[in-house]
Amino acid sequence: MFFTPWTILILLAFGLSMWAQFRVKGTFSKYSNVPTSSGLTGADAARRMLDSNGLGNIPVEHIPGTLTDHYDPIAKVVRLSDPVFCGNSISSVSVACHEVGHAIQHKVSYPMLVARHRIFPLVNITSGIAPFLLLGGFLFKLPGLLLIGIIAFSFAVLFQLITLPVEFNASSRAKDMMINMGFITNMEERGVSKVLGAAALTYVAATLMAVLQLLEYIWLFNRSDD
Repeated sequence: MFFTPWTILILLAFGLSMWAQFRVKGTFSKYSNVPTSSGLTGADAARRMLDSNGLGNIPVEHIPGTLTDHYDPIAKVVRLSDPVFCGNSISSVSVACHEVGHAIQHKVSYPMLVARHRIFPLVNITSGIAPFLLLGGFLFKLPGLLLIGIIAFSFAVLFQLITLPVEFNASSRAKDMMINMGFITNMEERGVSKVLGAAALTYVAATLMAVLQLLEYIWLFNRSDD
C-alpha cells in the first residue's frame, strides 16, 4: 500500500514541485530588482489594463503578504500583494497583469475558466472527503469504498488539469497586452516570460503529481480484485 511502482514517479514529481516553488520565489526576487522602463507600479499597470478592457468597475486592492496575488471572481476585485501593488519592477507588473488576465477571462467567459468555476463547488466537497474514503478503503479492504474515493479524488485532478490552460492563457493575455500598451519594451519581454513561466511551472508540477497519485490509486484498486 505504501510503496508501489508509482511511488518513485510521485516522489520525483514532488521534488519537481518543491524545485518549482523555489524557482518561482527566486525568479520573482531576481526581477523584483529590475525596474520597468515605463516606471509603472503593479497597481498602475493593473488599473490601466482593466480600464482598457472595459473593466473600470473592478477595483485593484492591496492585500498583505508576498505572492498572495489573485483575482476574486465572486467579489470581482484584483488583489495585489505588498511588493506587487507598490513595486515598479518586471516582477510586479508581470504578476499584476497576469491577475488582470483572469479578470478578462471572466469578462469574456473563457471556456476553461467557466468550467473551473462550475466544477469548484463539487471539488470543494470531494477533495475534503476523498482522503478518508481512500484511507478507509485501504485499511478495511473495501474495494467499493476505495472506488468511491478514487472517483472523488478524480474531480480534484480534473480541476488541476483545467487550471493549467486557465493559467497559461492568463499569462499569454498579460504579456501581449503589456507589450501592446507599452508597459514593457521588447528587451524586457524575456524577463516577463521568466517570471510568468516560473509561476506556470508550479501548476504543471502540482498537476503531474495529482495525476500520478490518481494512477497509483487506480493501480491499487485493480490489484485489490486479485
